[in-house]
Amino acid sequence: MHPIFGQLRRLALYLAAWIPVAALLAYLLSDTHRITFTEAVVLSVPLCLVYAFVCLAAWYPCRITPLDRTPLDKLVVTHASAAVVRALLWVIAAWILAWLLSSNVSEFRGLDTRLELPVIFGAGVLLYSLSVFFFYTLIAVEASKEAEARVLEVGMLAREAELKALKAQVNPHFLFNSLNSISALTTSDPPKAREMCILLGDFLRRTLGLGEKSAITLQEEMSLIHAFLSVEKIRFGARLRIEEEIAPEAFGIDVPPLLLQPLVENAVVHGIANCVAGGWIRLGIRCEDGRLSIVVENQFDPEAPSRRRNGVGLVNVRQRLEARYGNRASFGVTNEGDCFRVGITLPAEKGGPAS
Repeated sequence: MHPIFGQLRRLALYLAAWIPVAALLAYLLSDTHRITFTEAVVLSVPLCLVYAFVCLAAWYPCRITPLDRTPLDKLVVTHASAAVVRALLWVIAAWILAWLLSSNVSEFRGLDTRLELPVIFGAGVLLYSLSVFFFYTLIAVEASKEAEARVLEVGMLAREAELKALKAQVNPHFLFNSLNSISALTTSDPPKAREMCILLGDFLRRTLGLGEKSAITLQEEMSLIHAFLSVEKIRFGARLRIEEEIAPEAFGIDVPPLLLQPLVENAVVHGIANCVAGGWIRLGIRCEDGRLSIVVENQFDPEAPSRRRNGVGLVNVRQRLEARYGNRASFGVTNEGDCFRVGITLPAEKGGPAS
């Protein structure tokens, strides 16, 4: 569709822009002193109204002869010939209008013989050329907007794909570790291995559909954490001790699904599993000044070989936060004595889209 006809406001602004053009044409015609200013105005207004719509046709040759893909000689011939033809038609229309006025209105007698047709022809060529320039500018602006929209869309699709890919790493990583634990229990304690299989199945059932969600409440996330820990407690028993301190107002905050599970899993695998007497995992969450603060701490054996640098969990969480929140979220890791600490802050959002 023609860009001017596509919106009524654009058409109104376009026609309004021709008002000073009509005034200028009237001045040029009357400046020869062969016709009066009144006669010039009576001629200029209808002529400019007609030529305004004639110049709209410049849009179509501009579309089929783009500046970046059309040879210069073809551009010149195409638009110059179009300008000459339309200017000649405008001259003919002006003479016909002047003849009609001269024949029917006594005050305009002889107007057709006093009309400066070369002035009208030159103005017609110039106005059509300006229309060509205007439409090429409009095409460039629209192309720029389309390019920006495509870049934005590609960026959003890339971020969405990255989030889905990172989210998909969580369950396989946990499943791999859980199956190893079950395999070890099948020989040492078959009943516990069977119970662990049941609890693992319950956890996986709870996570069904999370891949289609961009956010869940912290309360739902904690429910998943408790299901995960019920699996790990089968293996570690009393060696695994959990401490939680969560502000009640934080439970309604939206968080990315399975955000905490990799952190708690890391605390189990790289901390508690390496402590002969077991150890504790502390989870502290509070909400202040529109920010959700999450701290996961665990006891570990400083003399045990460290495998954290090769872990998937911490890298996964960091990348998911960067992909979703950018610089609005922070992720930090500290190691003091026998305490390993992961701290996260992110915007405290509620009622976000679930999918």
